[in-house]
Parts: sequence; structure tokens; C-alpha cells
Amino acid sequence: MPKQVDHGERRRQIGAAVCRLIATKGLDAVSLRHVAAEADVSMGRVQHYFATKDELLMFAFELISERVAARLGAVHSDDPATYLRAILLELLPLSPAARAEAPVLAAFLAQAVVEPRLGQPLREGNDEMVTWLAGMITAVRPGGDPRRDAMALLAFVDGLMLQVLIGQVTPAAAEDLVEHQLSRVLTCG
Repeated sequence: MPKQVDHGERRRQIGAAVCRLIATKGLDAVSLRHVAAEADVSMGRVQHYFATKDELLMFAFELISERVAARLGAVHSDDPATYLRAILLELLPLSPAARAEAPVLAAFLAQAVVEPRLGQPLREGNDEMVTWLAGMITAVRPGGDPRRDAMALLAFVDGLMLQVLIGQVTPAAAEDLVEHQLSRVLTCG
């Protein structure tokens, strides 16, 4: 009986290899040869599942986005302020999973500046996150401009992620800064 092949799993295996390459060597390191070596498959296997480098990168972007969404989805709290704080911290490279994903996200953010196909899903995800954050802010502190506050918090955390990645801000300092900024937003409508 022929062996059943899980094509979705093979694509995810290759996509995960792309993410590892980006995390350790940047987007420029993504080549057919390097991806095949990282995934421990033949170059033909990579070509079988991905016709172009752009297709490969878009799949890796979707994969990393799903991972981040799953991490965020695992965060729960009945207290809106605690929940909001936990989500903001989860967006930073503080846990092992977030530290592995953050360089990939940062590379895609930088590439989105010149690649409109990457910019669109990033903008859509950002809009969804702003709407969610605004709802959480309203649950804690009615009044003010929760959408503006949500946009500011998200921009703050995005910038803080980069500063933690380059070692400009320590993880402990990042947590303290999130606490400081969040307390200002939640008390000053």
C-alpha cells in the first residue's frame, strides 16, 4: 500500500524552515538551496510545493501570523485590565516562542515597506488588533478616545519589540515600560 503523504504538513515543514532562516539570517538568506537544507528536503521538494520565492515567503508569513494568533488566543483573564496587559506583553519577545517569532515578524514588517502584498495583511491585522484593544480599554475606562489610545499602545509595543530584539531595552525594562504606558492609558482618558 502506498504511503500517504500529508501535503499540508510538508508545506508547513518547509514554511517553518523559512521562518527559522529569516529569524537567524534575515530575508536575504531565503533561497531555494538554503530553504531545502534547513528543511532537510531536496530543492525539488521545495519547488514542488512553492513555485516562486514570493509564494514561499507569503506562506511563511501566514504561518508565523497563525503562530502569533494562536499564542494570543491562549491568553485569558476575566479582568479586562489584566487581559489587556497580558496581550501587550505577549506581543513582545519575552517568552521563548515570542523570541523565536519576533525576528521573523520584524523582517516581514521591514519588507512590507517595499512590498505591498505584505503590507495589506499587516494593515488588516493591525486594524483588527486596534479594534480589540479599543474594546478592552473601554471595558476598563469608559470615555476618552479608546481607538486613539489603542493605536498608540500598539505602535508603542511594536517599537518596543524592536528595541528588545536589538538589546536596547531588556525584557524586564520592557515589562516595566508596558506597565507604565498601560497605566497612563487606563487612568487618563
